[in-house]
Amino acid sequence: MLNFAAIMISIENLKVEFGATPLFQGVSYIINPKDRIALVGKNGAGKSTMLKILAGLQQPTDGTVSMPKEISVCYLPQVMKLVDERTVREETELAFAHISQQKAMLDKLATELAERTDYESESYHELIDRFTRENERFQIIGGANYHAEMEQTLVGLGFRREDFDRPTSEFSGGWRMRIELAKLLLQHPDVLLLDEPTNHLDIESIQWLEEFLARNGKAVVLVSHDRAFINNVTNRTIEITCGTIHDYRVKYDEYVVLRRERREQQLRAYENQQKEIADITDFIERFRYKPTKAIQVQSRIKQLEKMVPVVIDEEDRSTLRLKFRPAQRSGSYPIICEDTAKSYGDHLVFKDVNLTIRRGEKVAFVGRNGEGKSTLVKCIMGEIPFDGKLTLGHNVEIGYFAQNQAQLLDESLTVFDTIDRVAVGDIRLKIRDILGAFMFGGEASDKKVKVLSGGERSRLAMIKLLLESVNLLILDEPTNHLDMRSKDVLKEAIREFDGTVILVSHDREFLDGLVSKVYEFGGGKVKEHLGGIYEYLEKKGGESFDSPNTLSVQKTPSSPSSPEPQKTGAIDYAARKEQAKVQRKLQKRVEECEKCVAQIETELKELEEWMATPTGAANPALFEQYGKLKTTLAEAEAEWEEAMMALEE
Repeated sequence: MLNFAAIMISIENLKVEFGATPLFQGVSYIINPKDRIALVGKNGAGKSTMLKILAGLQQPTDGTVSMPKEISVCYLPQVMKLVDERTVREETELAFAHISQQKAMLDKLATELAERTDYESESYHELIDRFTRENERFQIIGGANYHAEMEQTLVGLGFRREDFDRPTSEFSGGWRMRIELAKLLLQHPDVLLLDEPTNHLDIESIQWLEEFLARNGKAVVLVSHDRAFINNVTNRTIEITCGTIHDYRVKYDEYVVLRRERREQQLRAYENQQKEIADITDFIERFRYKPTKAIQVQSRIKQLEKMVPVVIDEEDRSTLRLKFRPAQRSGSYPIICEDTAKSYGDHLVFKDVNLTIRRGEKVAFVGRNGEGKSTLVKCIMGEIPFDGKLTLGHNVEIGYFAQNQAQLLDESLTVFDTIDRVAVGDIRLKIRDILGAFMFGGEASDKKVKVLSGGERSRLAMIKLLLESVNLLILDEPTNHLDMRSKDVLKEAIREFDGTVILVSHDREFLDGLVSKVYEFGGGKVKEHLGGIYEYLEKKGGESFDSPNTLSVQKTPSSPSSPEPQKTGAIDYAARKEQAKVQRKLQKRVEECEKCVAQIETELKELEEWMATPTGAANPALFEQYGKLKTTLAEAEAEWEEAMMALEE
């Protein structure tokens, strides 16, 4: 029998086959409460398949997935069919269907009580007792305050309160996926399965989700190519490779180090085994026809047959490096905006935008979705009209990547032919390697464009852009459909690109080390921050996107942004030392609050199990105790939030 306190889901001897080829086999592991697991491996290794099996949406060829009946599991796929018949609020409220059912039952009981007049009868008193019990249960499951939690979650994922009563049909697919994510989070499942949850989120929403999952205290299994996200969320890494798994009880960055060490050990074992095989084979060949050595020869033949080959983990050790084709040099200032503004009717997207991007600069556009990042890009591209002035510099040749660029590919061509037509020089000899780096290895390179998925088309459009001759790159969410190796190849190519780059991205790890300036979009304004993405995030701290406490944007190319006044070394050191002391105290307080919340949640879970039994359901004292614990939990969570806010500030 499974020990609920120790194991939530048990996976035993799992095997999955497609055709005659096993995707993986002999896979066994367990998922414990509070495990936050990153599933990693190359594309096609079976990560999404594993999530579907855990969610009960796909059956394995062999093996079992066991869990107690009371365990609740919620799953967010990469792509799902969405219904557009409700408002944002109405759609999100579907997460509270159990509360709605309980409310309907209470309303029915209340109506019956109001209509009856046999006040002294035994059945009337039984009805009152039932109404009391069900009303207590309604309070326990959060029937009175779930609206506040729902609004807090939607705001955390980037919605404004004025969006709540808008039809979901008015939102893009990415925003509708956020609604689905909100619905899952609000159900507080015991196990949350997430497949690329950050694809449709901006940096602020990703950070909110990281904090939510960290304080949620429930089990999480996720697939993500956002290195910063999985490092901040997970505490365990399960790698699917060579048809099996390797389980590391560490976060992703530590796993990378341990994996490298394990592979080095495998290589040494492989080399030793190959030497042993060569020695045995040599002995057999030398003495095969000597009667006096027949027994020894047969012994060594059997030894070879019994030898289990050492398997080395898959790893692409190629040193593929892409370089953009040389282009003519642009003017000193490829882009200058002067009082640029854009509105759609009464809706102001941004105004008074004054920015100058110099030749060779690599800058990031960041901010909540819908604040105008892609809109300004379209203004630069000349795709939409705008107010004010926007000047492109001399000899500027733009290479533009956005999701819709993938729709402009020639559907009659194969993947290979699409790239073959734009490749020139020595790069033509590396087309297969380039396609492999972007997940078009083997037979995938011979697919027709018309049969590719949206993600595959985006990757192909990215490769095509890499081989074009441009001096200004504008990339709008370029990493959404790339795995970690593909992102590394792209990042290195951009780093070595000697032209100008504008990156619209929410991937902090991808932006880190690439950009030297960040433009923040929010509240109808565009603000300039000097430095890299993590410097911007550290400087921004707890400020909202509408905060005025940021560096001002210069209007003319001849007047660089003035640096902030520097403090003296002694004062700066003392201030940092005192800040570190305060930070340690706050961090300790946060950890103590987290332990307290976890303890109360454990006690609540145990009470829920008792209340689910016939004996517990008939014990009013348990419900009273449960209600008090819920109040204590709310107080503990409020204290935790207060400590977290103080720490962030």
